[in-house]
Amino acid sequence: MQLLFLGTGAGMPSKQRNTSSLALKLLEERGTIWLFDVGEATQHQILHTTLKPRKIEKIFITHLHGDHIFGLPGLLGSRSFQGSDQPLEIYGPEGIQEFVESVLKISRTHLTYRLVFIEKLEGRIFEDDKMVVETALLDHVIPSYGYRITQKPRPPKLNIEKATLLGVPKGPLLAKLKRGEDVVLEDGKIVKSSEVTEAEEPGFVVSILGDTRFCQAAIDLSRGADVVVHEATFDAKTQKLAKDYGHSTISDAAETARRAEAKLLIANHISARFLPEDEKTLKNQVKDLFPDLEIARDFMEFDWNLHTRKFKKKMESHR
Repeated sequence: MQLLFLGTGAGMPSKQRNTSSLALKLLEERGTIWLFDVGEATQHQILHTTLKPRKIEKIFITHLHGDHIFGLPGLLGSRSFQGSDQPLEIYGPEGIQEFVESVLKISRTHLTYRLVFIEKLEGRIFEDDKMVVETALLDHVIPSYGYRITQKPRPPKLNIEKATLLGVPKGPLLAKLKRGEDVVLEDGKIVKSSEVTEAEEPGFVVSILGDTRFCQAAIDLSRGADVVVHEATFDAKTQKLAKDYGHSTISDAAETARRAEAKLLIANHISARFLPEDEKTLKNQVKDLFPDLEIARDFMEFDWNLHTRKFKKKMESHR
């Protein structure tokens, strides 16, 4: 799994940052991509990456401000032009369906695939045999949501060599052992699954939050997460301005991650007033509060390492 930031700016695009969009690459886990927010020109950003729009399976919208949704109609149209026929699920606050369908109707854009809209966003909104997605309302000037994505534990690994030494023949008995079932051999010998399998491995937990003031819901969604992606529109010195506009400071983001006992914080949705050379100052403001902090830039990518159970930043420039 990888996190790829396509847009990390707040409000409007700048020379350094495009508007909000984040790709959760689940190519190894399920062969698909999930997008979180689709700011203006997201599809242009995608052109500088290896992402394929036809691989996008789900889109999660945090809230309906323009810098988080204006890129959605264009992306949907391009996905159709590429001949995709796979359904696409769009999760978002009430009104996202009206927005998309209105633009498609007025522009006479006909899609080659079916759209499925989910506008009920409280609690557990998706679950299958591999993943769970939960959401909760945050504290912004309009309804804004955060998402918690949990990978279910990976199934136990079967040690075939050990099973063979214990006399287990190739075939359905091996499958039973892998599923955690004990088996009885022809000679009456019992082989326990625990003897020939490694323990199941816990999955990752990713918390991706929309625009918000500091609030308990953000902490709850981030509890014990391997990574928290939290907006930090303002620096620590502009607390009142952040609160007035429904946003967070870098210290709000750090305090959320600290209270949630998260492992890594990635600050996102950065105001255009902060240039790359200001990142050191932002980090210094919270180094004692939550030192495990990265400040997102466009095209920055983080790889999940299954063995160390940590995210590692890759060199980000795709262009």
